[in-house]
Amino acid sequence: MTSTADAARPPGRPRSVRADEAIIEATLDLLAEGSTIEMISVEAIAARAGVGKATIYRRWPGKDALLLDALRRLKGDPPQPSGGSVREDLITLVTAIGHNVDPRAAQIMPCLVPEMKRSPEQYAFYQSIVEPRRAAMREVLRRGVREGELRADIDIEVTMAMLTGPMLIQRVLNWNPDLDEANLPERVVDAVLAGIRTR
Repeated sequence: MTSTADAARPPGRPRSVRADEAIIEATLDLLAEGSTIEMISVEAIAARAGVGKATIYRRWPGKDALLLDALRRLKGDPPQPSGGSVREDLITLVTAIGHNVDPRAAQIMPCLVPEMKRSPEQYAFYQSIVEPRRAAMREVLRRGVREGELRADIDIEVTMAMLTGPMLIQRVLNWNPDLDEANLPERVVDAVLAGIRTR
């Protein structure tokens, strides 16, 4: 994946990967410790990373670009469906919803919600992270329609919401502690497919 920093960097002396990592890690640490996107500063990130502000600005055009790269790193790349059965591909995508390898995500991602509600810019910021994941699920559902496995009249966007909502509410809020998270993705996918498969 090409980062915002890569796209902005002019040709010249190769930059330090170690510095890049330190800056991203410092940004995520500050967010996990409670700094809001609005309040976090390049100065604070530079101090935590042990670099100068100029080092950051040589890599990213501004704070927003750095934050976007940091949050993309936190979320990781969207899972890649195998292209096999629609059911298996949906289970792969649904399993990834709300699942983060980096434990800092549990502190950072819920804190983004109020900021998204207050700021159109932060909402757009969030959407730029989520849309690639939606696009992957959208394509699996469209493939199912094209191949005749799913009904031609399904509402793709509503179907994605039905697949995504239960996983988010369970993983973010632990809405029902009696649900087994290990098999929840499969159960959600099967419940939705029961209503949208061709008869």
